[in-house]
Amino acid sequence: MKKLAIIATLAMSFEALATMNTTYFQPLDVKSLHDEEVTMQRKGIAPRFAVPHKVEIRPQWVKSDSGYTWTHQFSAPNAVSLNFGFSKFKLPEGVELNIYSADRSQFIRTFTAQDNNINNELWTPVIMSDDVIIEVTAPTDSVKNISLELTHIGQGFRTFSESTTKSGDCNIDVSCNESADWQNEVNAVGVISTGGSSFCTGFMVNNTKGDHTPYFMTAAHCRITTSTAPSLVVYWNYQTSSCGGARDGKLTDFQSGSTHLASSSKSDFTLVKLLQQPKDEWNVNYAGWDATPNIGTPAVAIHHPNTDEKSISFENDPTVLASYGGYSSPGDSTHVRIIDWDKGTTEPGSSGSPLFNDQHRVIGQLHGGGAACGNDLSDYYGRLHTSWSGDGSATSRLKDHLDSGKTGNLTVDTI
Repeated sequence: MKKLAIIATLAMSFEALATMNTTYFQPLDVKSLHDEEVTMQRKGIAPRFAVPHKVEIRPQWVKSDSGYTWTHQFSAPNAVSLNFGFSKFKLPEGVELNIYSADRSQFIRTFTAQDNNINNELWTPVIMSDDVIIEVTAPTDSVKNISLELTHIGQGFRTFSESTTKSGDCNIDVSCNESADWQNEVNAVGVISTGGSSFCTGFMVNNTKGDHTPYFMTAAHCRITTSTAPSLVVYWNYQTSSCGGARDGKLTDFQSGSTHLASSSKSDFTLVKLLQQPKDEWNVNYAGWDATPNIGTPAVAIHHPNTDEKSISFENDPTVLASYGGYSSPGDSTHVRIIDWDKGTTEPGSSGSPLFNDQHRVIGQLHGGGAACGNDLSDYYGRLHTSWSGDGSATSRLKDHLDSGKTGNLTVDTI
């Protein structure tokens, strides 16, 4: 009811409606996009959920009795979703930015000065509509201090839809009984988008201080760099309400923006610092980890297959060391190999998700592999022990960040 009440207030003035511009996008060729995605995934490139469009759109203000208003409509017939990236974003107090579907059935939330950040950018979550309005209202004395430029629009062709069918049917929802002993770890994992077009999985990670610094890890091939880190959007608690039931996950618990800290292709890891801590009411935990050389226990993966709601997978046999894609052990020892999953699997979109040992500590993040429902192929996780020292510099290793106090501790637990 609260959401509907908010949407009901988003009524434009006659002047704003009469002067509203509309940007149109042609329908996408989904079959061709699917073929492209198959090719990209074979190359180890993170899958896309949207086609990015570069634009240069600035507010066109309309005077009203209460101040100024800018409205702009975006229409992309048959798009699954739309998302928006502002490369300039700074709002004075009293200014409000709203994004909602033209039929008023979908609404993200109101963005205000509280969303200003060190990157001076704003990347929105997806809104599940193909016809969307952006509306900004400003008091008369504030409009001259607004910095706002829309430079990206993502036209979604697959993603996050409550009407989609479940990913591979062997995947196990985290709402199922199998995850009962892993709820602390479940609450550390989120699905992410980068650049408004590609998707992966990632997780909040603890540090030796245990001070709730918002460190977040994923895979390097998910392409979060210094330049793209501001575009990171993390969705928490995107999971079904019942085991194997309706795909009813919600995308309301989101945060936007990060700062890149470290990456290495050797173990395919990336570490960023989110711009804020997750809200308390989201119940997000910080995953523990093990940077020692030890592996060889059964393992558990928690991930978002194909951006479906969160799943859990189980390997009952000991993990082994390997090179990425290799079958001999230990190979170059940069990766942990899951020989074959006993329950569940992984899929495109699971990349960057954590692999936990039997002590509930992360020992790696998903780089890739051939595992899927119906086969016994292997998956490979970039080894956290390798990432700890990385390539020898603060921007290529974990230890400078996760053990900034130089305690020498190589294990921490989930908090």
